[in-house]
Amino acid sequence: MKIDKALEDHFEELGNEHVASSAETPLRKDAFDMPDDEKIERIENQVYHILETLGMDLTDDSLRGTPRRVAKMFVKEIFAGLHPDRRPKASTFKNKYKYGEMLVEKNITVYSTCEHHLLPIVGRAHVAYISNGTVVGLSKMNRIVDFYAKRPQVQERMTMQIVQELQEVLGTKDVACVIDAKHLCVNSRGIRDIESSTVTAEFGGKFKDQAVRREFLDYLHLDTEF
Repeated sequence: MKIDKALEDHFEELGNEHVASSAETPLRKDAFDMPDDEKIERIENQVYHILETLGMDLTDDSLRGTPRRVAKMFVKEIFAGLHPDRRPKASTFKNKYKYGEMLVEKNITVYSTCEHHLLPIVGRAHVAYISNGTVVGLSKMNRIVDFYAKRPQVQERMTMQIVQELQEVLGTKDVACVIDAKHLCVNSRGIRDIESSTVTAEFGGKFKDQAVRREFLDYLHLDTEF
């Protein structure tokens, strides 16, 4: 498919500005009609042709398995969070001990992929909530972050999706998330600024109050090295 130069420049500018259309990941309605094995086969063939077009010798021992490896990685690993069947089952429990303060899970590792250039996003997520009678297992917060990270992403959207998912799981609006991440589409290409990182935040319910938000952000500066 050929795109005229003006339109190509427009799409490139949008990508560099990290514009996203909505809080929902843009997926076709038939996105999961095709089984994973068939997706892997198709992607393998397309990656083969991309590398061949670039002039790579795919008979070389080092390259022969690359199309298959990339295809499996796309479907089974770095984009596995696209499939709704992989959504983590977040079991909730009654807050029997009546803990009424905020709970913060900080420094959750984020490995994601920029949807504009398909380059890595690497950073940390910090998630908090205030229970209204329900709590969730700590590891489930990490799993929710990982689920939404494992797809072509825009950091703003990912931040919102994590908060919305926890709000639904916990039955409360009192959820917050801050993500600080490096985008290799900025660090390794284009402006090539290796020092910069991107910070996004989403505050729901009580976290919109300035004092509550300040308390959450102060927790993030605690020294928790062991």
